[in-house]
Amino acid sequence: MKTLNYIPRISDTLLKKLLESTGAVLVEGAKWCGKTQSSLQAANSVVYMQDPDEGPGYLAMADTKPSLLLEGNPPLLLDEWQMAPVLWDAVRFAVDKRGLLGQFILTGSATPSDNLTAHSGTGRIARMLMRPMSLYESNESNGKVSLRDLFDGETDIGAKSTLTIEQIAYAICRGGWPAAVISRKQSPQLAMNYVDAVINLDIQHVDGVEKDPERVRVLLQSLARNITTMATARTIMDDMQVNESSVTDKTLSSYINALRRIFVVEDVPAWQPSLRSKTAIRTANKRQFVDPSIATAVMRTNAKGVLRDFETFGFLFESLCTRDLRVYAQAADGVVFHYRDKSELESDLVIKLHDGRWAAIEVKLGMKQIEEAAANLIKLSQKIDTEKMNQPSFLMVLTGGQVAYKRSDGVLVVPIGCLKD
Repeated sequence: MKTLNYIPRISDTLLKKLLESTGAVLVEGAKWCGKTQSSLQAANSVVYMQDPDEGPGYLAMADTKPSLLLEGNPPLLLDEWQMAPVLWDAVRFAVDKRGLLGQFILTGSATPSDNLTAHSGTGRIARMLMRPMSLYESNESNGKVSLRDLFDGETDIGAKSTLTIEQIAYAICRGGWPAAVISRKQSPQLAMNYVDAVINLDIQHVDGVEKDPERVRVLLQSLARNITTMATARTIMDDMQVNESSVTDKTLSSYINALRRIFVVEDVPAWQPSLRSKTAIRTANKRQFVDPSIATAVMRTNAKGVLRDFETFGFLFESLCTRDLRVYAQAADGVVFHYRDKSELESDLVIKLHDGRWAAIEVKLGMKQIEEAAANLIKLSQKIDTEKMNQPSFLMVLTGGQVAYKRSDGVLVVPIGCLKD
């Protein structure tokens, strides 16, 4: 079911592969990240559970005989399936009964409570997490350097990015939301609309527990101020209590969990490799949103404001790089982590592929810190116990600069405007 103005996504290939290997695929992700439009490219029929005309009838049908909603031409797309959680078990049963691949696509912007589905769907329903668009998907990175090629040993790179610092600041505030990318309007308004919807609507519906909108806004602002850091719950609470005096551990935990379930918050987990010596590795997650524009939107700033504060710009740039690397790593069957140990040696991001290959990455907005970043990466690689783990496939300094090259010490310097999957 091809749609007009569709910008191809890196995850399109993954969705196709999953449909060829399992009976149903669940496409999850933040609202407005493009799940429905992407799924429509692979679907032959669709049921929109939020259709204002047909939706009430669909919900009534789900309550009485959900199998009637599954009669479309496969792959059948069930959009926002979580509005009728019984569809999960209906799809699982239909997949078992039919014994065929590629029967259903389910899309959802929220994770329902575990007790609303009788079975996990393991072996019948594959899961695919979709994120907002990377710079390569929005045609702002030229893609001259491929992450997949780097992992395959093709590290003799040479390329030039045309992305300026001003354009990077704009891309951060606009975000990777397809509607904003397509419109090409240099405005963060869509991201602000998204944040307002999260605060006033989406977080209220995820678990049926009423939440104070102003408290949600204060929490998001605190998370924005602590983006890409390992700020503890205590730090977040103390920051919130400047404006919100009644925050408790339980309240904070429930609010953050709700934000995770609607795919707004996506922290970066700590990498715990095998080391040559006994060095304590910090296990705290890095605070992160699924898209950097959430941080700028909740702080009500724009590209000009970001450019005036280069320290904050650096944190937001790392958030942008985290989003893009997650998209590219997913295509290579990998996951993004971070590393820091008790000596404060760190790697901003670590990509670990499921076949055991890995790479360490330092993120630097400007060019002045490249020397120090490269030295840290080499020091980290020397700490790894290579008898138990692979040597790094590559070490990279990811920058906001223009030139991609390989240093004499083997460390790669790559502008974010040159990178792709």
